[in-house]
Amino acid sequence: MRDSLSRPEIVQTLARAEQVIHWLSDPAPTRLASAPEGILHVGVDLGTAYLMLVVLDEADQPLAGEYQFAQVVRDGLVVDFIGAVDRLREMKERVERRLGRQLTHAASGYPPGVPQVEVRAVAHVLQAAELRCTQMVAEPTAANALLGLRNGAIVDVGGGTTGIAILQDGEVVYTADEPTGGTHFSLVVAGAHDISFEAAEAMKTNPNEQARLFPILRPVMEKVASITARHVKNSKVSVDQLTLVGGACAYPGMAEVIEEYTGIPTQVPERPVFVTPLGIAMHDREHGRSWMDN
Repeated sequence: MRDSLSRPEIVQTLARAEQVIHWLSDPAPTRLASAPEGILHVGVDLGTAYLMLVVLDEADQPLAGEYQFAQVVRDGLVVDFIGAVDRLREMKERVERRLGRQLTHAASGYPPGVPQVEVRAVAHVLQAAELRCTQMVAEPTAANALLGLRNGAIVDVGGGTTGIAILQDGEVVYTADEPTGGTHFSLVVAGAHDISFEAAEAMKTNPNEQARLFPILRPVMEKVASITARHVKNSKVSVDQLTLVGGACAYPGMAEVIEEYTGIPTQVPERPVFVTPLGIAMHDREHGRSWMDN
């Protein structure tokens, strides 16, 4: 039986995340009428294409957030430490002003298979931005904190990498990660149309252009599918469902291409770009010490 992504709590949480993040991304937003009470759960997603910060309340419902295009990480590796710290600190300060509360701690994520030294580098970014890092979690595993799937595979297609987590009875039994993601979509568009990367990003996300671009992007989608199929085979686990998350998965036709290539039923939630950041924030549990102390 296929796990459903249409459960009301998932749909409502993703819709709420989109609402608050777009509201707080306004250049001159108003402050909340009153500061939220209780424990806050904070997630920081340092992606290849986007840096995202989300804040949840005690019930894991989105309160605030912000995201921006930022190429400070490449394939899970921090390539611009100072830039990452500066951008994250600025985002943190803006969200604090809007919430009327100080943010003191956060969880973050990493693509599975990234060396431990690079995982610690992400934690160092949080620490330098004055956020105590409470947890570092593999991105597909983080996604399942929100989705709550029992069996199958979560395929997290980020800006630079495709991460896979295979589940049995709600437990992650296999993880993998390989280069290929939304940035590769943009590079293909830039090359095909002889335009800048930034112009390609804009064209790729323009709904009026997506059908026209689909034929040249299909090979990249098939590469994601081939990575997925290979790791499903390597896992030696019977997988009867794929669930796609990450911003690239919102591209029209992506799920259909992957299902056709792999032969495995494939689904994608609405607003897939928010799934992993929300799941990361759900792993932020205040316990008074830093993950770096482990």
